[in-house]
Amino acid sequence: MDERYDLSDIAMMTGFTTRTLRNYMSQGFLKGEKINGVWRFTADDLDAFFSEPFVKESLRVKRSAAVFDFLADRAKKTERICVILDIPASMGKGNRISAFFCEKMREASDASFTYDWDKGVCRVILNGAADQVGGLIEAYRGVDLG
Repeated sequence: MDERYDLSDIAMMTGFTTRTLRNYMSQGFLKGEKINGVWRFTADDLDAFFSEPFVKESLRVKRSAAVFDFLADRAKKTERICVILDIPASMGKGNRISAFFCEKMREASDASFTYDWDKGVCRVILNGAADQVGGLIEAYRGVDLG
């Protein structure tokens, strides 16, 4: 399966704004192809992007901030959950996992996720309403991404 991502998918999984991603594109860190007026990116494009040392450090900071912000917010009005999934996976399986969560997040109204693959481990951080995050985990557990 040839996963294809758009700018909003990459923004969703990295926490970067689409404007920041466009800046990365102009600097040559993120490469893609414009198809029918929409930027599209392959799994290989993302792998190269995530491997850039500058981008890797920015992603580390974003992931840490997602967890820290969750822990720092003591004024939650509803039941919230933050889950970190570390999944030993090949790069190919990691790409299928990221595509799965990108698709599922389009249906979530009160949840977010970040994604990273490094040294054989796919890390997914899910954050949001407990029922939605629980549903995402349940959906992930019920699918074979082999």
